[in-house]
Amino acid sequence: MTSESGPVRVGVIGLGRGFVLMLPAFRNDDRVRLVAACAPREDSRQAFVDEFGGKAYPDIEAFCADPDIEVVYVATPHQLHCEHVIAAARAGKHVLVDKPLTIAFEDGLRMVEACDAAGVHLIVGPSHSFDAPVATARRLIDSGDFGNVRMIHAFNYTDFLYRPRRPEELRTDLGGGVIFSQGVHQIDIVRLLAGGRGDAVFAMTGKWDPERPTEGAYSALMSFKNGPFASLTYSGFAHFDSDEWMGWTGELGNRKDPDAYGGARRALADVASPEEEAKLKSARTYGSGDMPKPASSYEHFGPIVVSCDRADLRLTPDGVQVYGDTQKQFVPAPAFRHPRLEVVDAIVSTVRENLPPVQNGAWGLASLEVCLAILEAAETGQPVRLKYQMGLEEGVRR
Repeated sequence: MTSESGPVRVGVIGLGRGFVLMLPAFRNDDRVRLVAACAPREDSRQAFVDEFGGKAYPDIEAFCADPDIEVVYVATPHQLHCEHVIAAARAGKHVLVDKPLTIAFEDGLRMVEACDAAGVHLIVGPSHSFDAPVATARRLIDSGDFGNVRMIHAFNYTDFLYRPRRPEELRTDLGGGVIFSQGVHQIDIVRLLAGGRGDAVFAMTGKWDPERPTEGAYSALMSFKNGPFASLTYSGFAHFDSDEWMGWTGELGNRKDPDAYGGARRALADVASPEEEAKLKSARTYGSGDMPKPASSYEHFGPIVVSCDRADLRLTPDGVQVYGDTQKQFVPAPAFRHPRLEVVDAIVSTVRENLPPVQNGAWGLASLEVCLAILEAAETGQPVRLKYQMGLEEGVRR
């Protein structure tokens, strides 16, 4: 496809919570311009046109045929990703698809193949592997100053399971639970820091609330072909909040109020039906009133420590704390400008310069394989060997 100049013209499928979390980047970065949207709710479509202009479609085919769109951002529920990515690819559009790539491995293969056949790029994100402190840690590792990566510990406790959910978000077979929505963040980060090519996974999961019958927690041990191993632990049961260990900076880079403890569970206490809960979920979508607080720091995904031969690297919302053999130092990330700047960097370099990030379709497929391996290992009680992994250098070449 021929590169053009000027802002990259973006069309969005889905105006729900995923799109809301990307809004600060779209609103604050003049390298991209929203030109079209596709969504089932008329009020969301009208809100899009009122703010951004362009066109809004209820129909996927008409949307994908819009000649003004250069790249499609697929921000629909997980189970719809395959259909929407393939439709965009067949229309000749580059694609940014929300994590996870999809929920069935065979569908992921179809998506990657469709984009390859159409000659378009597929970016999988925005996962927290795009965050600037993660990139800063990766640069420190690449410098060779601290030796090889040996062990990674990733740890996150949130209220995820008790935020308002649609019924399918509480069904694992439809992509619900913490593995697909949250685990993929940790997996992406750990794979990026360890070098990408996983070897095996052993894991256990927790389904401890019969009212919300999907995985709310997991703990996994993952080995890598180049030697490191990693532990990945997540709980979304709304008790301990590990942002306490991140200086009360929330996942989205905004300041959190420690006194707001228990708010997620309290908000659900008076919900009488799945329909009422779905309405609460709708209040968090574009055009509604429940918007995230402004960010003052980079996004993060909980405490992460990378152990190398000659130092431990601890990621923070502002950079990386390095604990060396005899000295420690803080290495700041670049000055914060706006949330998800790094995702816009990826869009622009991919569409304008034909230089996609490591988080391409094959990378997303490898992270999906780890998600599925966690579920399989928890069910069987046995380690699961990984077959479709890729290293960092492969992602850069593709």
